[in-house]
Amino acid sequence: MHQFTIGIEEEYQIIDVESRDLISHVSKIIEGGKAVLSENLKHEMHESMIEMETGICQNIKEARTELTNLRRHLINTAHEQGLRVSGGGTHPFSNWEHNTITNGERYNKIVDDMGDVARGNLIFGLHVHIGIPNREEGVRIQNVMRYFLPHVYALSTNSPFWIGRSTGFKSYRQEIFVKFPRTGIPSYFNSLAEFDSYVDLLVKTGTIDNAKKIWWDLRVHPFYPTIEFRICDMPLRIEETVCLAAIMQSLVAKIYKLHQQNLSFRSYRRLLLNENKWRASKSGIDAHLIDFGKEESVPYPHLLKELLEFIDDVVDELDCRKEVEYAWTILENGTGADRQLKVFNETGDLTKVVDYMISETEFGITHGETAS
Repeated sequence: MHQFTIGIEEEYQIIDVESRDLISHVSKIIEGGKAVLSENLKHEMHESMIEMETGICQNIKEARTELTNLRRHLINTAHEQGLRVSGGGTHPFSNWEHNTITNGERYNKIVDDMGDVARGNLIFGLHVHIGIPNREEGVRIQNVMRYFLPHVYALSTNSPFWIGRSTGFKSYRQEIFVKFPRTGIPSYFNSLAEFDSYVDLLVKTGTIDNAKKIWWDLRVHPFYPTIEFRICDMPLRIEETVCLAAIMQSLVAKIYKLHQQNLSFRSYRRLLLNENKWRASKSGIDAHLIDFGKEESVPYPHLLKELLEFIDDVVDELDCRKEVEYAWTILENGTGADRQLKVFNETGDLTKVVDYMISETEFGITHGETAS
């Protein structure tokens, strides 16, 4: 069996202890964490965001251990600098206009190209890389996987607030990111050659300088032998990140297994898949998604059950059953968005929501001082 390796990138919010607003202090954390985390921390477009990434992990247990260690170091470093870090796909009340753009050639170019669309992109995601046998197979997996993106996304919804408003969405992050070009669910590609000629055309015409400027919800990575999931909001608890990564790994393994047995999976048009993505964005795990085969709207828990049954024959091979089945705990407790909204409905105070987000991000991670 091919080794479906895992790499995880998490984008954290940097929070001011007093105001609970975002604060542009990424350099403080990178400098403070240099001794332990220098290989794992990266700047992002806004200075109030920090990206933390694992190495290549052989299985979900290894990924969990590395994520836990990295998160502990990151939290401790933030505390030492008088700061906090948090998960969440958006900050509940921070205004993008007050957040500094990181000074670097890459980010300056994006802002030059896109102006306020780039400046306003103050959002935080979870990106997961799963190792694939080759890029040709990667395109085949990408084609099938598109169907499952809304199902995975619903579990991750964690951005109900934007600039102090309750948006009516469980994941407003995707509604912000859609302003970027080359985002969303990818089209169907008949072959790797067709995919490569699309990329080549964009590069040749000066539309993009490299394939990393394609920001789809799922993409065969231009430089690594991986398929990269980019649709999910940044979760709060580490168990949520691990669960989502385990489901992604299992789906990739299952689709590959079907291909090895010459079994195909029906492909649906992006127009239809986008309907389910919208429903997931709006309502998360309370959504009814369309079952295209039955031509019916089905409550999300039924579809989750079907999804877990679909991957059931690979989870033990991958040794990730426990991690995958944490999805039922998310269903029971609510996604990050549901829990944020509950705090807000009880308190009417968005700073209390931020307090909650910080404590959930620190949940189960031991460090020198308690969350405050």
